Amino acid sequence: MDFTDQINETILLDVMPKRIVSLVPSQTEFLFDIGLDKEVVGITKFCIHPPDWLKTKTIVGGTKNVDIEKVRSLKPDLIIGNKEENTKEDIEALREIAPVWMSDIFNLEDALEMMDLIGRMVGKHEETRELVASIKVQFESFKPLISKLSVLYLIWRKPYLGVASNTFIDDMLKRCGYNNTLSDQTRYPILEDLSELNPDVLFLSSEPYPFKEKHIQELHKIFPNAKIKFVDGELFSWYGSRLQKSVEYFRRICNEISSDLK
Repeated sequence: MDFTDQINETILLDVMPKRIVSLVPSQTEFLFDIGLDKEVVGITKFCIHPPDWLKTKTIVGGTKNVDIEKVRSLKPDLIIGNKEENTKEDIEALREIAPVWMSDIFNLEDALEMMDLIGRMVGKHEETRELVASIKVQFESFKPLISKLSVLYLIWRKPYLGVASNTFIDDMLKRCGYNNTLSDQTRYPILEDLSELNPDVLFLSSEPYPFKEKHIQELHKIFPNAKIKFVDGELFSWYGSRLQKSVEYFRRICNEISSDLK
């Protein structure tokens, strides 16, 4: 069976995959949520959902530094990765071991396609179809509660890194009705001088950098008029089955910000 991934590479699977290595946390959780378990033999140390898998599956390193020999020892018949999360060097080495299927995701449509394609590949098409349909309905019913407010979404400190256009998080921000202050830039730019920006709302993501209360005080000096809020990075950036929880969360934080700004 031939399967084409999201970077337009085609892999050949002789049989249904029975030994899968997943290199992306959000996709690992998706595999669990569509009913796989024993079929997944290896995951990264950042694949924290479901938590039990960190104890029962072989950990093959991180998303950026995969232990190639450990993956080899697992004798996988399928490896699932992502163009942004995993390095080109690791993926090229892993292709010598087993077929590698890659996702490449910039928006909700890409995420839904990824789930559909993987579901078909691993024999869970019906389960995936229901999941994708549920997520689509939720987002279609989600009407932006906020409009014309600018937002700055930070994911790192020292140096500060922001989220700009051409990212999945940017797509989620737009669906919430925000104007991204970094829309004229791409991906995750280093922000040398935050004082040049003037957002109405500042989001501090829970991942990958663990922002704390002390950072709000620090940033409030730079943005005295902005509403500064911690946000759940998983619900903004995990493009798998966790999207089932995102819309309800977006509604809640948008309501909170609207109330605070009245």
